[in-house]
Amino acid sequence: MESYYRELVCFLNAKLGNRQVAEDVVHDAYVRVLERASDTPIEQPRAFLYRTALNLVIDGHRRNTLRRVEPLDVLDSEERFFSPSPQVGLDHRQRLDMLGRALAELSPACRESFLLRKVEGLSHPQIAERLNISRSMVEKHIVNAMKHCRVRMREWDRH
Repeated sequence: MESYYRELVCFLNAKLGNRQVAEDVVHDAYVRVLERASDTPIEQPRAFLYRTALNLVIDGHRRNTLRRVEPLDVLDSEERFFSPSPQVGLDHRQRLDMLGRALAELSPACRESFLLRKVEGLSHPQIAERLNISRSMVEKHIVNAMKHCRVRMREWDRH
């Protein structure tokens, strides 16, 4: 299934006009497909992956459209009256701590690729150049890091 990665990024980049957004959607699609709960094998993995990615694009578009329609004064007043409870703040700190622990379990190259992409916003070619690895290795590292973090967070949430 990894053989479809570049093809799908190119396809979405042509549709969206933004390579970084296309790469993010493809990462999320891969993680969703890899984490799906069903034991039934996927008969047509390429079609399934494309459909998953397109659904993510559609969902993202709907969220952005709803956000744009929301009047600004409503958003301002909601923000003014919203103050997270101490429990919410604690939950966020605990989740960040869990994420840090999950990232610490990764190999240095995998962790660095993920952080350079998700925190610093570097493109895959920039990460490949900085870490002196191939672009396909960067792509694999990021997908693996996302999958690992999601799996570990779910495990810890159950306990």
